[in-house]
Amino acid sequence: MVEMTENNRAQTGAIPPGEKMGTKDDVILSIRGMCKSFGRNRVLDHINMNVKRGTIMGLMGENGAGKSTMMKCLFGTYQKDEGQIFLDGKEVSFAGPKDALENGIAMVHQELNQCLERSVVDNLFLGRYPVNSMGIIDEGRMRKEAAELFRGLGITVNLTQPMRQMSVSKRQMCEIAKAISYHSKIIVLDEPTSSLTVPEVEKLFDMMRKLKAQGISLIYISHKMDEVFEICDEVSVLRDGNLVMTKATRDTNMNELIAAMVGRSLDNRFPPVDNTPGETILSIQHLSTKFEPHLRDITFDVQEGEIFGLYGLVGAGRTELLETIFGVRTRASGRVYYNKRLMNFQNSGEAMEHGFAMITEERKANGLFLKGDLTFNTTIANLKHYQNGPALSEDKMIRATSKEINVMHTKCMGPDDMITALSGGNQQKVIFGKWLERDPKIFLMDEPTRGIDVGAKYEIYELIIEMAKQGKTIIVVSSEMPEILGITNRIGVMSNGRLSGIVNTKDTNQEELLRLSAQYL
Repeated sequence: MVEMTENNRAQTGAIPPGEKMGTKDDVILSIRGMCKSFGRNRVLDHINMNVKRGTIMGLMGENGAGKSTMMKCLFGTYQKDEGQIFLDGKEVSFAGPKDALENGIAMVHQELNQCLERSVVDNLFLGRYPVNSMGIIDEGRMRKEAAELFRGLGITVNLTQPMRQMSVSKRQMCEIAKAISYHSKIIVLDEPTSSLTVPEVEKLFDMMRKLKAQGISLIYISHKMDEVFEICDEVSVLRDGNLVMTKATRDTNMNELIAAMVGRSLDNRFPPVDNTPGETILSIQHLSTKFEPHLRDITFDVQEGEIFGLYGLVGAGRTELLETIFGVRTRASGRVYYNKRLMNFQNSGEAMEHGFAMITEERKANGLFLKGDLTFNTTIANLKHYQNGPALSEDKMIRATSKEINVMHTKCMGPDDMITALSGGNQQKVIFGKWLERDPKIFLMDEPTRGIDVGAKYEIYELIIEMAKQGKTIIVVSSEMPEILGITNRIGVMSNGRLSGIVNTKDTNQEELLRLSAQYL
């Protein structure tokens, strides 16, 4: 069981009086008094935690609560300010990720960091290529070991395929397989299912259960409570850098976890969808694309002030549809009408000039400038608005950034913070703020709450609904079925590049969405 501070034990009642935290022999990892600050901002405040051998521990908390920071301190990516780490009873302090890996701790990060031009095999053995007696890289051995690894995990993948040509879900599975290949004692999984389909999640959970049976411990960071209750033995909650709760999953419930995470109770997961859609404002007619994955004869209308959901399995064509509307992908045929005017966007810039905005699925790959600060990332899409004569007004840019920080409740020190200093969820809020500065009329959102905690999700939902009430039209892609059913007026279901049906949200259910998503498979 995970150990808590005396104050937290008293607050939560997680550990009954007299109950021991576990014997020395069954503890694989022990963290004692871990602290970490960035400038004046204390991110971790004397964290005490034990992880038992052969268990799966869930780690939850709002964005910015300190989850990823704690794991990065464990992994050697960050150096802790105070505290001790014990692995198998011996104190360790890793100089970096390579040091952690060599000592039996692997981590799969939420944001994938792979060599996209290299093959699956190259990425699997990166930094540890086997060599033969001549000192030459043994590619035959690499392919053999990789094939055995993926076969044992039940994953089908083309070992010679460049990573760039693979879907996000396939790349995620490859990264998990790489972590497993190190024969680690502890594997940290940071939001591993954020880009996986339902069957892939089930396959991942099967893998995790097998690893657990072999005595391997897993730390599972996730915002998806249903998954935590399904796969984890225990769950710990961080809030504002403090460990506020630890319990066996069987002894807690969703409402208690939410209250521990956000410091208050959320009676409903979704706010009321009380917008009133108007007349048709966007019409997609017989849209098809040239390049794989193909879209085939997509036709639908969206109303002004409507929240139109797009659901389907990963690879069904939802992202491709948004990108085609936004001018990123080339159309083979079909037309897009906005306000009854034919639109023929050749690029995203033209779409933006006509009042379109798009939040992409992979924020670090194509949503943010990682070497910039909050001001740069908030204002970059609307620079003309901040001109003072021929030059840019730094004062206007900082005021705009400060406004969006307040509107989005972004956790940061100020507009001059580097974007990489923020948690994933707070980075997502910056992306929202960037587009809100342009006051878009059509807002395309691809997995807008991916990797965002339950409290921040609720704020995003409220924002989406308020935008719709103001007359903005929103098309939102989501892989989370409760979410797509909770915040939309209508839902279009994609299946293998086709639109298999459109349903009224209030009149449908999960079974119908699943049936439609499998129609053309």
